[in-house]
Amino acid sequence: MRRSWPWFGVLLLHLGLLLLAFLWNIAWGAVSIPPGVVARLLAEAGLGWPAPPVSEAVRTIVLVVRLPHAALMALVGMALGASGAAYQGLFRNPLADPYLLGVASGAGLGAVLALSAAWPQTVAGMYRVPAAAFGAALLTVALVYALARRHGYTSPATLILAGVAVSSVASALMSFLMLRSSGDLRRALSFLLGGAPLLGWKPVLAMLPYWAVGMAALLTMGHALNVLQFGEEQAHALGLPVEATKAFVLAAASLVTAAAVAFGGVIGFVGLMVPHGVRLLWGEDYRALLPLAALGGGAALLVFDWLARVLLRPQSLPVGVVTALVGGLFFLGLLVRQRATMP
Repeated sequence: MRRSWPWFGVLLLHLGLLLLAFLWNIAWGAVSIPPGVVARLLAEAGLGWPAPPVSEAVRTIVLVVRLPHAALMALVGMALGASGAAYQGLFRNPLADPYLLGVASGAGLGAVLALSAAWPQTVAGMYRVPAAAFGAALLTVALVYALARRHGYTSPATLILAGVAVSSVASALMSFLMLRSSGDLRRALSFLLGGAPLLGWKPVLAMLPYWAVGMAALLTMGHALNVLQFGEEQAHALGLPVEATKAFVLAAASLVTAAAVAFGGVIGFVGLMVPHGVRLLWGEDYRALLPLAALGGGAALLVFDWLARVLLRPQSLPVGVVTALVGGLFFLGLLVRQRATMP
């Protein structure tokens, strides 16, 4: 790992950026609130510290509307950042992303299936979309893994090929359903562009158990992913249970990615761009890369979400539109830089 700072300092830097992005996301939007006021309201809500007198409208905007949304975006970004780093380590390819095995297409198909039916205006009805998206995403990854596994061995190339094939089929079915459906397709389009389908604390609490289990599992795999970088044969010679490790990493990364997509919508490029940037800054030690990519993903998505709210204010864009634009420019910049350094 490239360190100009001690490891603890690097971790604190990323944590500080996440907290700063969290505060920024809550403070600025269609209605701007001074960050100091926001910080004191959050301190009052969390620690009981006295806050300045503010109107009930400001208190509602901060604590009821923006705070749970920012918490959801932070969790989604951290999930995408960590799972993207895990996929890149597993496939030994810095251009792998969390949607490589069809999670996004499967989740999109599940969401469109739910939206094609009648939309009941009840709490249970509102949760049909994320529940269907989550279940379909996990089923898609399970199908890809089953298709790629042969005689107890799973080839990374076969996994990618199976992921592309299943993802294409799911995307085709999703497009067919959207064309044939007479229901409310605006919700489906918003979901596919990164629009979180639910508001308030309930989606945060619903996502949190899957996020916590998957993230805890991923953060224990740094050493194993480091060993995998030597190649599967060498990793096996060093005593690593390669097939069990691959299955464990795929399960954990797919779990957090499916939860992120189900409750945050399909948000591209964060899981590809953030781990790539962290690797360029700090090196390829996955014991450090996984937590740093998670913190960086949370901070990046909070900033992108803020941009989505203010670019066309008072209207809001789906955050996936902003991440696609920034991600495309990011990799175009890397391509131009690479061409400039070539002889």
